[in-house]
Amino acid sequence: MTIILASGQLLTAETWSPQRAAWADRDVRHADHTQDDSIADMATRLLDAAPARFALVAHAMGGFVAFEVLRRAPERVASLALIATLASADGPAQTARRQGYIDLVEAGCFDQVIEERIPMLFPPDRRDDPVLLALARRMAADTGAYIFLRQQRAIMSRIDSRPGLAAVSVPTLLIRGDSDGITTPEQQAEMRAIPGSRLVTLPGIGHLPTVEAAEAVTGLLSAWIDRHGE
Repeated sequence: MTIILASGQLLTAETWSPQRAAWADRDVRHADHTQDDSIADMATRLLDAAPARFALVAHAMGGFVAFEVLRRAPERVASLALIATLASADGPAQTARRQGYIDLVEAGCFDQVIEERIPMLFPPDRRDDPVLLALARRMAADTGAYIFLRQQRAIMSRIDSRPGLAAVSVPTLLIRGDSDGITTPEQQAEMRAIPGSRLVTLPGIGHLPTVEAAEAVTGLLSAWIDRHGE
């Protein structure tokens, strides 16, 4: 079973380094979210590059893409894992925050964006972790300002996926760190509207569970994909 990984904004394939190392004998592919400025176009690109049937593992913005994939081609998704993401569209506060990031980038202050995001990415006791900080900064630099602006605009214009959750028939695993500063328990509860979905909350983990709790997340994902593979 091919595994498609869909990453969040300002993140790269390095988000999944522990999982890809564990899955060295599997067909693992990373969706390209660098060329489009809409969630719909990102989903089109993912589907065009994917095999007829695959397991979809999505993090943050990648979850928005995953919901669009489900609207278009649910029969192609054997299993779904949604990590540190949500189904709703942005509210006014989120839109204002994202516009503030755009303003910073357009003012030539791209480096400031990741520094402002670090308190939301990691728990208080890990915000000085040199490995995590280096990873976040490196992935942001590898993404770059231009691609970040595309991703922000795509996120800001996404639709609300909550009305369609009850119709999702794909086996769905939800993973969230309880110290995630971007998603909330209430947003996870909304996604439990997906029939048969399973929610796993990881204590002391922030917005990047794939690296913060690599062993636990890899184990959860492997078991889920193997259980629902065809």
